[in-house]
Amino acid sequence: MVGDGSVPVAEDPGRRRRVHGMLKLYYGLNEEGKAPEQPESLDPCDINGPHFDPELYLNKLRRECSLTELMDQETCMVRQIRSLDSDMQTLVYENYNKFISATDTIRKMKNDFKKMEDEMDCLSANMAAITEFSARISGTLQDQHAQITKLSGVHTLLRKLQFLFELPARLNKCLELQAYAQAVNTHRRARCVLQQYSHLPSFKGIQDDCHAIMDKLAQELRQKFRDGGSSAKDLSECVELLLQLDEPAEELCDKFLSHARSRLESDLQGLEAEIRPYPSTSATKDASVHGLSSTTAPGSPADGSPKNSSLPSPASNTDILEFIDRGCNEFVSSLCLVITSYQELFINHAQKGELASKNIPQMANGKLHVFVDDLAARYFMLVERRIQEEKGVGDNSLLVRALDRFHRRLQAVAKLLPGSAVPNKGTEIVIRAATERVKQYLSALQSFYMDSLTDVRQALATPRLSVAGTSVAGPASGRDAPTSLPELLSSLSASILNQIKSVLASVHLFTAKDITFSNKPYFKGEFCSQGVRESLVVSFIKFVCQSSRQFCETAGDKGGSTPPALLLLLSRLCLDYETSTISYILTLTDEQFLVQHHSPVTPVTTLCAEAREAAQKLLNHYVKVQGLIISQMLRKSVETRDWVNTIEPRNVRAVMKRVVEDTTSIDVQVGLLYEEGVRKAHSSDSSKRTFSVYSSSRQQARYAASYTPSAPMDTNLLSNIHKLFSERIDIFSSVEFNKVSVMTGIIKISLKTFLECVRLRTFGRYGLQQIQVDCHYLQMYLWRFVSDENLVHFLLDEIVGSAAHRCLDPAPMEQSVIEVICERG
Repeated sequence: MVGDGSVPVAEDPGRRRRVHGMLKLYYGLNEEGKAPEQPESLDPCDINGPHFDPELYLNKLRRECSLTELMDQETCMVRQIRSLDSDMQTLVYENYNKFISATDTIRKMKNDFKKMEDEMDCLSANMAAITEFSARISGTLQDQHAQITKLSGVHTLLRKLQFLFELPARLNKCLELQAYAQAVNTHRRARCVLQQYSHLPSFKGIQDDCHAIMDKLAQELRQKFRDGGSSAKDLSECVELLLQLDEPAEELCDKFLSHARSRLESDLQGLEAEIRPYPSTSATKDASVHGLSSTTAPGSPADGSPKNSSLPSPASNTDILEFIDRGCNEFVSSLCLVITSYQELFINHAQKGELASKNIPQMANGKLHVFVDDLAARYFMLVERRIQEEKGVGDNSLLVRALDRFHRRLQAVAKLLPGSAVPNKGTEIVIRAATERVKQYLSALQSFYMDSLTDVRQALATPRLSVAGTSVAGPASGRDAPTSLPELLSSLSASILNQIKSVLASVHLFTAKDITFSNKPYFKGEFCSQGVRESLVVSFIKFVCQSSRQFCETAGDKGGSTPPALLLLLSRLCLDYETSTISYILTLTDEQFLVQHHSPVTPVTTLCAEAREAAQKLLNHYVKVQGLIISQMLRKSVETRDWVNTIEPRNVRAVMKRVVEDTTSIDVQVGLLYEEGVRKAHSSDSSKRTFSVYSSSRQQARYAASYTPSAPMDTNLLSNIHKLFSERIDIFSSVEFNKVSVMTGIIKISLKTFLECVRLRTFGRYGLQQIQVDCHYLQMYLWRFVSDENLVHFLLDEIVGSAAHRCLDPAPMEQSVIEVICERG
């Protein structure tokens, strides 16, 4: 490897660095090619130290190492020696090639420097000749140099005098050509000279002529400034020239802003011409009521009401987007141009001389802020008036795009005029518009809900019109339209939910990512939580509950004008809201608007509790209304009959059959919307139970054996004793959300009324027997509807017992006869 004599042709950089590293390590050099400053090793066994002793090193190895280790050490040392020899040979060859190359370079440089030396000698000779010629020319012209300088000065002076004498003519020519800028610049060049030599008559005359011409020019500039027909560029030029003519800066500021105000006010008048007062308030109200688009299917509760998806403004010929575009393209653009021109002339323009000491920029900036705030306030007032005309809530995209464009263009004013309140006021307008829009959507949702309830009432009332001889407010409505109740409930709930989703989709446009003002903190936080969630969704849910409860408050004792079926349907609707709908709507709102509850919000549990309370109140009122309707029939049947002189009963009275029929229809009606509920076990002879003329036949028989025939039983005493040990019946207690509880409440009210009416009448023998027949007939059917048949038994016992107590000749009818009459009836 060392002695093969081969020269490596090409080596990779990695191997070259490794070779150099080994050589540096061998010679004890660092990366900079210098020996590191380290203390010298005095160990004679250190093979890299200067005091290395081979004999001692070999003796140490023989003592400490085995034969195998000695052979390995020898092999390693031989390999390192060969590697170092090879690397040294490679390094010698590389340095040799570099030395040859350096030698060639030096030889070439030597030849080049020789040629350059000859050129420098030639250049030196030429420079000497040029210097000689220059000296000869200077010597020749030295006598005429002073004369030439004097003549040149005279020529310059004559040219200046010629300029001064021709100045009035030049100024008049510029005035004729309307080259006002050239005239002002020309006069400024000569003004100092004329002022300096104004004591000379000739210069005085020129100065007077120039002043007269410049006064005329200033007058024309003022006239052009006052005319207002020039463009913004010409106006800026006029102001700049007048400033150069020493016009008062404050006066020019006022004139500039006055002229700009006239142009901007014309833009505002054009915008105001598009805004007119409403022709009537009723049209606006109708538009807001019916503004929501309807997605309900045919036959739904809201199918009959008119729905306009997009109502144009009743006052304007153009839509809101075109109005904002015109305002931005005309007024805002002109305002930005005025601000830019004004700042260039009075604020950013560098003042020199006496003008620099007058602090004109500060004065001009204050006037500009007042000017901009005043006109912007008028523009904002017009924009708000136009936004208020947007009453149709069907399509929200035009309004959002218009507000976005309005907000975006106002940012240009913020950049041109830092510190101005215009952008913040514009943002406040956008916030107020969004808030007002939410209120409009809430009002539209409320109107839609009330219209839907009206449609439901019409749907409930329509079948009853075809039934002859049926009371409009009577419970017979359940017989004619029971099958439609679930459909009406489903359709009403679906239509309301669809409208809420539609409104949320429309309001969500305010928080879209491509809308500039959606990044404002208000729209990221308060608008989503307080505006949409609380003011819209929560408020509507509360409105549904409150308006439903109002049906309980406005209805009279006889049911009022509210159909009982509507009360039942609304109670089920509120119960469904409590169980699932409220949670679904609020979850949908939170997910769609990414609501972050920075401020307190209404919890779901509170709304669910309110909905359940409304459902409970509606169901209780439904029980009360239906119970009072049946009670009214029973009361009239008792009060209008002569019970003392009545004939012997041969059949069941028609009113009792009507009571059973109406109770059955109510049972079917309630069963369409509510579950069955839990009943107590019925006895096998529930329909065959008999009634005595006393409160309880069993108690009477039990106590009769202890009394002698000479001491007849005191029936009032037995009745009172029985009441002491019987369970108290709460007639107007709250009902549960199931059919059995509802029917139990209705029957309790009806039978209690029947009982109280019986207690106020006096009966004869046949009157008592008729009460027996009627009660037995009611017993045959009413026990099926209640949760506990003993309740019906007890109340009917009380009715028969009260009739016996009020009877002049208590002679009860045989039970077999009663059963025959009831079965025949």
